[in-house]
Amino acid sequence: MKNKEIKILLSAPRGFCAGVERAIEIVKKSLKKYGAPVYVRHEIVHNKYVVDSLKAIGAIFVEELEEIKDKSRPVIFSAHGVPKIVPEQADNYKMEYIDATCPLVSKVHREAENLYKAGYHIVLIGHNNHPEVIGTMGQLPDGAIDLIQDEHDVESYELGKNKKIAYVTQTTLSVDDTKDIINALKKKFPEIKEPFKDDICYATTNRQAAVKNIAKQCDMFFVLGSQNSSNSVRLVEVAEQSGCPHTELIHSESEIPYEKLLNCKTIGISSGASAPEILVEDFINKLKIRFKIKVEEVEIIKENIVFKVPAKLN
Repeated sequence: MKNKEIKILLSAPRGFCAGVERAIEIVKKSLKKYGAPVYVRHEIVHNKYVVDSLKAIGAIFVEELEEIKDKSRPVIFSAHGVPKIVPEQADNYKMEYIDATCPLVSKVHREAENLYKAGYHIVLIGHNNHPEVIGTMGQLPDGAIDLIQDEHDVESYELGKNKKIAYVTQTTLSVDDTKDIINALKKKFPEIKEPFKDDICYATTNRQAAVKNIAKQCDMFFVLGSQNSSNSVRLVEVAEQSGCPHTELIHSESEIPYEKLLNCKTIGISSGASAPEILVEDFINKLKIRFKIKVEEVEIIKENIVFKVPAKLN
């Protein structure tokens, strides 16, 4: 097997985005400032490796604030954002909280609020029950915002008489799929108001474009990321749609399909925005044990965006 040669096309950019780096930094700086334990509502980012490494230094993860036994300890809100009721609950409990919501998600929250104040009924393009969607819908009163998941939802969607309509989107969607849904909305509601700037975040867009760029040249494609990571799952779909039907998500429980790799000359690798680079390195090192590996990084754009952590942690 060791004499079998495989070329790896390493997709770039990949892995951590600025919002994820900021969220992890917030947990680490909070532990440094307040000591352990610090509570985190929901997984700070959708990656088991990241969550486990933060647990090891004193972060305790909960789904809801009432689970927190010691309300004198601070709580951090995850990068996906939270409904408005959550900071209100924290205030009622007299808990100190630190908001690690990605600034690009916060931008969508503000956008939705401003549209609502301007008298628009809002549709959110996104995935049901994703924490980001729950957070965005939770910025507005019940009934002010509706979820659209696909083009079928657009077909059956009815808007009340004399209502102005606008849309916003989840930040981690597939650029191509979203385009189709937006086109369907514009066809049905020609007067629909769209965001000034695309809501899908720069990191999602760049990672998808980088995967598209190399997928056709690959016999197999691997995306490192968690099963509940929306942007990682979208990368798998993008690779499949862009010419590499044999694409797999490699998560914490995955077995590497060595047998299938015997038939491959070229494979592609990328990782979701919440997957640390060490997972990519470990994956490649495991392949090097069995095969002769040649790695070529294919970068389409340099990313240099950094989001500051809240001032109170500095």
